[in-house]
Amino acid sequence: MTATALSQSSHRVTRPIALVLFGVNVLLSALYVVLYLRARAFSPQVFGFPGATAVGGLAFGSMGLLVVLRQRRNPLGWVMLVAGLLLQIVDVAQLNAIVAYRGGSADGLVAPLTAWLGSVLWAPGLALLPIGLLLFPDGHLGSRRWGAALVAVITLDALTIAALAALVTSTIVRGPVSLGADGQLSVLGAGMTTATIPGQLFVMSTPLLILSFVIGTVGLVVHTVQARGDRRQQMKWFASAAAFSTLALAAFVTAQVTTGSASVAIRVTSGAFVVALSMLPVATAVAILKYHLYDIDVVISRTLVYGSLAALITGVYVGIAVGIGELVGSGGKPNLGLSILATAIVALGFQPARERLQRVANRLVYGLRATPYQVLSEFSSQVAGSYAADEVLPRMARVLEEGTGSETATVWLRSNGELRAAATWPDPAGDLYMPAITVATGTLPALHGVTRAVEVRHQGELLGALSVVKRRGESLSPVEDKLLDDLAQQAGLVLKNVGLTRALQLRLEELRASRQRLVSAQDAERRRLERNLHDGAQQHLVALKVRLGLAEMLLSKDPDKAKQTLEQLKSDTDEALETLRDLARGIYPPLLAERGLASALESQARRAVVDVTIDAAGIGRYSQETEATMYFCVLEALQNVQKYAGAVRVVVRLRETGGTLRCEVKDDGRGFDVAHVPKGSGLQNMADRVDAAGGSLTIESAHGAGTTLWVTIPATSREAAHAALRRHA
Repeated sequence: MTATALSQSSHRVTRPIALVLFGVNVLLSALYVVLYLRARAFSPQVFGFPGATAVGGLAFGSMGLLVVLRQRRNPLGWVMLVAGLLLQIVDVAQLNAIVAYRGGSADGLVAPLTAWLGSVLWAPGLALLPIGLLLFPDGHLGSRRWGAALVAVITLDALTIAALAALVTSTIVRGPVSLGADGQLSVLGAGMTTATIPGQLFVMSTPLLILSFVIGTVGLVVHTVQARGDRRQQMKWFASAAAFSTLALAAFVTAQVTTGSASVAIRVTSGAFVVALSMLPVATAVAILKYHLYDIDVVISRTLVYGSLAALITGVYVGIAVGIGELVGSGGKPNLGLSILATAIVALGFQPARERLQRVANRLVYGLRATPYQVLSEFSSQVAGSYAADEVLPRMARVLEEGTGSETATVWLRSNGELRAAATWPDPAGDLYMPAITVATGTLPALHGVTRAVEVRHQGELLGALSVVKRRGESLSPVEDKLLDDLAQQAGLVLKNVGLTRALQLRLEELRASRQRLVSAQDAERRRLERNLHDGAQQHLVALKVRLGLAEMLLSKDPDKAKQTLEQLKSDTDEALETLRDLARGIYPPLLAERGLASALESQARRAVVDVTIDAAGIGRYSQETEATMYFCVLEALQNVQKYAGAVRVVVRLRETGGTLRCEVKDDGRGFDVAHVPKGSGLQNMADRVDAAGGSLTIESAHGAGTTLWVTIPATSREAAHAALRRHA
């Protein structure tokens, strides 16, 4: 049999045992009420005050049951469960002994047995508590050296119980039995006999029980001081209650040994000891409810509800069937009418009482937070019919944060191979930045800085994730952890619809952008033609006009040279016509396309009316966009020089450095004030061209010092441009 199978088999055995023990505890508490009502005629002196021990025993049993159901291997749960049961048996046995002996019905074995139980079992019930003090809260000793302390406690308890059992047994056997007002044998009161060996042993063992409490309390205090964080907070309440219990027990035992059983000291110290004992399960409840000891929120909620219902039903039934029966004089005999009335009242009030108790239990367990069921219900109702990312995702984050009690909760969306924070609750501050996380595979990558993250899937596809960040020192309880998983399962379809909606919105935005790009492309093409006409064909025509003017002057002075000029004008006119044809066909100048930037610029330099020098050492071939940008910028610069600068000489230098093509155009003209002279259409066209190519344009000029223009653009080689075209083809 595997370890898992053995664990499951053990759980199937321990759970029913724990439930049976707690059920007997509840029944005994109800029986205690009935017996107390019957024993009132004999003025019983109950321990502490009426019902105190029954409530304390029920509290011990409830806490013990919670621990056993959650951590069945933790002996502390069994210690509290058995201790609570023994305390209930002691009270019931003492009341039954009073009714039997003082009512004259002590014949048989039941009366002596209940007298024995009521006089003996309180010792093992109390003796278990120091053991529990050493084992709190996880059922383990703080270290091996405390094993000796545990052995000492068990030994001291065993000696006390053995001495008490021997004294009580010998007293009952010798007879006759004499009970005190509290239902115990009179021999256990003040002035206990030392004439017998059992009596002497019990007198000597009485301080041993106190000593075992002292050892257990010291061990618990030491462990509390050594603990840190939440564990220390969980233990300090229990340690305080244990110290109070030890002091109260010492005072009670002292009063028991030195005064009469009905003395004021006995009544005061017994009441204080009952209160002190009740503080132990109360301190355990504080550690569980406030500091999440054992992580048993759901179990606590159900136990509080149904335990309270059981106590309420018992109280109502006993109050009607027994209390009213006593008032109407039924003499303790069953009354069928009252039983039917009690049953009807219980049936009618069960559901309203359960709902009210459930709300109270939820408030105790979860505080101001909703229960996990309410969180899931609220989540389903809020996201139904709403799939807009700006609405549903913040709601999802808020529900997650409120349900888990975390500091922040975040909803992540997967898009284009990345995981991005789509919504965070509470709303993050402006300086909070969550970088996108690459999702290399179909699994959730590590999210740093979060307490826990769970992936959100739909039909096996990873759509996103939910993450929470708890406050420092806190962790997710099992209930909160399961709630996070359940929310992630429900969020799959929601994120799928959010993704589809977002994809549709992106398609619409892309369509709108594509239409805008078409319009922009048409405008850009018109501007390109305008620039090309302005920078290319217009430059040729300007040059023709200048040469015509020169030829006109030469006709009267030097007819032969005028004839040569006219011949040159024919060639220039043919070239201008070819340029216009090329522009009409939307291609680059043939020389630029065939031989490159240097040859095309040298051809244009020969046509200029000023002396133009082209220095293009080391210049290679580039993409059409790069060459066209630089070519037309240089043409525009030469045209401006010829029209406005009054220059004699122009130098054009082209260099490539570190993947950047740089051109310098420098003339010796009159210059101008760059800061105050506005840009004309030619310079604006140049600036637009360079900006579109991702480059820069700089001008330096001053009156009488000429002008220098720098154009810098990225140098994309022809081979790289062709490779990019092939990849996108």
